[in-house]
Amino acid sequence: MNITKENIDALNAVVKVDIVADDYQAKVTGLLADYRKKADVPGFRKGHVPMGMIKKKYGKSIMIDEVNKLLQESLNKFLADEKLDILGNPIPRMTENFDWDAEVFSFEFELGLAPVFDVKLDAKKKVTKYNIVATEELLDEEVRNIQKRYGKMISQEEALVDSNVTATFVNEENEINKKSTFLVKDLKGKKNEKKVIGAKVGDVIELKTKGLFEDNNKLEHILGVSKDASQDLNVTVSVTIEEITKTELAELDKELFDKLFSDGSVTSVTELKAKIKIDAEKQFEQQGDQQLLNAITEYLVENTKFDLPASFLKKWLKTAGEKELTEEEATAEFDKSEKGLRYQLIEGKIMKDNDIKLDYKELVTYAKGFIRSQMAQFGNMNPEEKELDDIAGRILQNQEEAQKLQSQLMSQKLLAFYKENMSFKSKELSYEDFIKEVYK
Repeated sequence: MNITKENIDALNAVVKVDIVADDYQAKVTGLLADYRKKADVPGFRKGHVPMGMIKKKYGKSIMIDEVNKLLQESLNKFLADEKLDILGNPIPRMTENFDWDAEVFSFEFELGLAPVFDVKLDAKKKVTKYNIVATEELLDEEVRNIQKRYGKMISQEEALVDSNVTATFVNEENEINKKSTFLVKDLKGKKNEKKVIGAKVGDVIELKTKGLFEDNNKLEHILGVSKDASQDLNVTVSVTIEEITKTELAELDKELFDKLFSDGSVTSVTELKAKIKIDAEKQFEQQGDQQLLNAITEYLVENTKFDLPASFLKKWLKTAGEKELTEEEATAEFDKSEKGLRYQLIEGKIMKDNDIKLDYKELVTYAKGFIRSQMAQFGNMNPEEKELDDIAGRILQNQEEAQKLQSQLMSQKLLAFYKENMSFKSKELSYEDFIKEVYK
């Protein structure tokens, strides 16, 4: 066997594999002998069928199978031995008039080679790193939400602007029949408020669904319709009032503080707000980190210049999936995935150059931390270590879940690396302003 590589350019190469009879004949002969022992041919005792008959019936198909196996094994070994960094998979070149009766079989494969490049982390235009702070307004709002959550529901004779109204919404033509609760103040427009304010239990009023709530997404939950249907829904619903209540806010006293923090660590509104601020800003930090990683990714893709073997990749994409794509479909798929491929190469380069890697022990520790936080949400604050080990083991046996956790952990490690090795433009702002600026 002879394998050679010819570089077409820096990003494309062709590998040629020549296979002769000596490379596969011994294996084929052995397989034919096994076939002969097992062959059940009328007129011959088992194991005594003439070898010539076995060769005639099975020889070529066995030879073709063995050549293809040998070809794939040899190609994979060659790519590994040569340490070739390829993109996609080798594409076989179709040869006209290929002859399986020839003495030498020649096969050619096109390769797309990964580009050689450097990654510079010293950004000229610095990436913005946001420090999101909890404002006094946000803290006041969260305190009020806690008071509502622990407050008492008081029945009312008629609906007021601060009332909770439970009603059944009906529109037979659109198969709407849903009992839901809404806040009067969440209604949009004075016209809708006027219809509801003053209504009593048993009253039936009619409301238009279009522009019914300040937050249009509420319509989906209130009426029990799909998200798509709620966007353009413009019908009249019959609304039967069934219950009217008002939330009496809980007092900000020791009883409430002890319900929230049984260890007695909070004894005043000031201390409550301090706790809320810590928790809120911890959550904000997670969102800020995700935005920072996204911004760094965009920066690196935009500022790390290298060429890709685009023609090869489009050709490979045509046949890479279950269904063969057209030229146009393959081009569209390449355009859609190009940015992701570029960052994948950049990320791989950074990891290799800086010895950033994961081991299984790290992944187990990360999985256990994730499980512990999930269990805490359901009140299990101190799970046993064995229980965590067992759950982590089961999760990591699921390839999809394991890859998801591995990706999350690697993102954390890369973000930590970027924070240590890049300089940023810092900006402090409220959560509301962060949302406006980043997701405008």
